[in-house]
Amino acid sequence: MAKLKENEMKAFRHQIGPRMSQAVRAGDMVYLAGQIPDDRKADITVQTSETLGKIDALLAEMGGSKSDLVSVQVWLSDMSDFAGMNTAWAGWVDSDNPPARATAGVALASPSVRVEIIGTAYIRS
Repeated sequence: MAKLKENEMKAFRHQIGPRMSQAVRAGDMVYLAGQIPDDRKADITVQTSETLGKIDALLAEMGGSKSDLVSVQVWLSDMSDFAGMNTAWAGWVDSDNPPARATAGVALASPSVRVEIIGTAYIRS
């Protein structure tokens, strides 16, 4: 294997699965895969809270926290869930360090999933 030069960056993949990694670190940037809830029968507030908990866990495993998020994409299967998602978000987000955020209505992979959240964080090595 070739030795990396000092200025070259190598990606570190975390929780590698057959089709994707749950997180990838490239230098000080950490890219999270889309996270979804486990309880597919719950309302949007519970599904959002569960999903944000998964993000907390991944960020901790990568050496960071929600304060390190720089950008978040929230995908909702139904935009009428926006207020409920925002209720869970407001109780979770670090109000001193909120990330840039976009929210969109999309067709998610499973009809019982109401929210998917993707994040990018800056976590110093």
